[in-house]
Amino acid sequence: MLRRGLLTWVSRVGGLLVLLCCSLSLLYLMTCSPPHSNNPPLSHVLPHAGSNHPSLGGTGPVVGAGPGGTRGAGDAAQSRGPPAAHSYQMLLQEREEQHRLYISSLKKQIAQLKEDLQERSLQLKRVQESLKTAANGLPEGRDGGVELQGGGFGEVQGAKSQQSDLQEFLRAQLSKAEISSGTRLPNEYAVVPFESFTLQKMYQLEMGLTRHPEEKPVRKDKRDELGEVLEAALHSLNTASSRQDNRVAAEKTQTSKVYTPSDFIEGISRTERDKGTLYELTFRGEASHEFRRLVLFRPFGPLMKVKNERMDTTNVMINIIVPLSRRADKFKQFMHNFREVCVRQDGRVHLTVVYFGKEQMSEVRSTLENTSRETSFKNYTLLQLDEEFSRGRGLDVGARAWKGGNVLLFFCDVDIYFTADFLNTCRLNTQPGEKVFYPVLFSQYNPALIYGSPEHIPPVEQQLVIKKDTGFWRDFGFGMTCQYRSDFINIGGFDIDIKGWGGEDVHLYRKYLHSNLLVVRAPSRGLFHLWHEKHCADELPPDQYRMCMQSKAMNEASHGQLGMLFFRHEIEAHLRKQKLQNPKKT
Repeated sequence: MLRRGLLTWVSRVGGLLVLLCCSLSLLYLMTCSPPHSNNPPLSHVLPHAGSNHPSLGGTGPVVGAGPGGTRGAGDAAQSRGPPAAHSYQMLLQEREEQHRLYISSLKKQIAQLKEDLQERSLQLKRVQESLKTAANGLPEGRDGGVELQGGGFGEVQGAKSQQSDLQEFLRAQLSKAEISSGTRLPNEYAVVPFESFTLQKMYQLEMGLTRHPEEKPVRKDKRDELGEVLEAALHSLNTASSRQDNRVAAEKTQTSKVYTPSDFIEGISRTERDKGTLYELTFRGEASHEFRRLVLFRPFGPLMKVKNERMDTTNVMINIIVPLSRRADKFKQFMHNFREVCVRQDGRVHLTVVYFGKEQMSEVRSTLENTSRETSFKNYTLLQLDEEFSRGRGLDVGARAWKGGNVLLFFCDVDIYFTADFLNTCRLNTQPGEKVFYPVLFSQYNPALIYGSPEHIPPVEQQLVIKKDTGFWRDFGFGMTCQYRSDFINIGGFDIDIKGWGGEDVHLYRKYLHSNLLVVRAPSRGLFHLWHEKHCADELPPDQYRMCMQSKAMNEASHGQLGMLFFRHEIEAHLRKQKLQNPKKT
């Protein structure tokens, strides 16, 4: 009885608890459910269509949305009227544009992968051919056949191993070469300089007494080498992926450029004897201030494309900094060239003149103001320092005075003549945080000795001829340089304690050599040092005076011309003797 009564009580209590829970649930639903409306808010209707849009905080496209959701969105849009439908249409258009851009990016990546696969296939084919050639040259066995270790399977495995080793070697050569970043060097003489070339000429430093600073590639191997490099560069530019880039760039002009040898502007190359030869070739692009740069590397074997980049110099401003003290007449000559090259031809240059002292200051200011007034040129700054002249101090002040962002600096002197092509070379061979440009300029000999007398000296523009008897590559000078202001500031600038001329340029040059920046050292066919008389003071000690006179002789004339001057008395005596022995017939 007791057990039956307990079970009855438990069942009643359980029934009451179930009834209580049902009542509470019904009360909750009646109290918390949203009110019914024929026009639900737009925020309750559009999440399925727009919740994945970036502007609404979504994460991507909706996958597997059912038809019912589509009808709900359409009904909601109709119930909200035309504005809601327009917003929904705009969201769909933006999503469609995103998908189109994404598909275009995928197609471009696929084209690039196809080109890389073709190049790898060609390299693999060349390696296989070289391995076959090497296998054919192995020593013969007793049976007259080629002696191979390990039989058929071992032959295949050995060939694959040699192939892998060769590819690893080529990759190691590329990684060890000084291409993308510089190498710490002990001094300025450890730099491997570049040589520059065009379609017809080569411009070289190591000429000795038999080679010329500018000459045609006479040796057949040099002609074949440069011809192969140019052919490989044109092939790379005109392949599928490069043509894809051309079509993207040519959408505005409705043309697709096909590169030819006539588009080649100039190139530079240098050989690291234990690694290979590096080539950098520059071509004209689709626009007037656009170029294409190809970097190729020959690791004593097939060429390897390193870069194929588009370089736009349209907005690259150059701040030319000139330190000056007196020499107002030389400054007028400098401004004559500046007006023609920088103002009329280039148009993307700022001039900063740092003047020391007060003597002839008014003449320099007047020259600048006249140029500004006659050419409407306003991009110049004149800074005056009332202190002893120091070239390093002047360049440092001029560089730090610029407040317009990270500008490209060109440190220049008043007796320098440059062309518009050099300004483009300056832009193309510098990159902030990566490389600086130290061009080797062509130094002019004494025009009075070159042309016989002062009366026969032609205008300056006609004197600028790169020949063995007109000048030499000034490969011991480091004063003319192109570098970005950020690199100049980060490297520490000039040693401003050095007074006068000389020393400060080598000090800065060595800083870059000791850094990880790439130093581009190459002869520049558009940068000239105009001859001016050099004075050796009597107060100098004998050893310094002798060094000064040697420098003066080097700048005065070529080796052959100095020899003619040295033996002029002997030559005149010979001519007199010849005249006496062979008198003119009357």
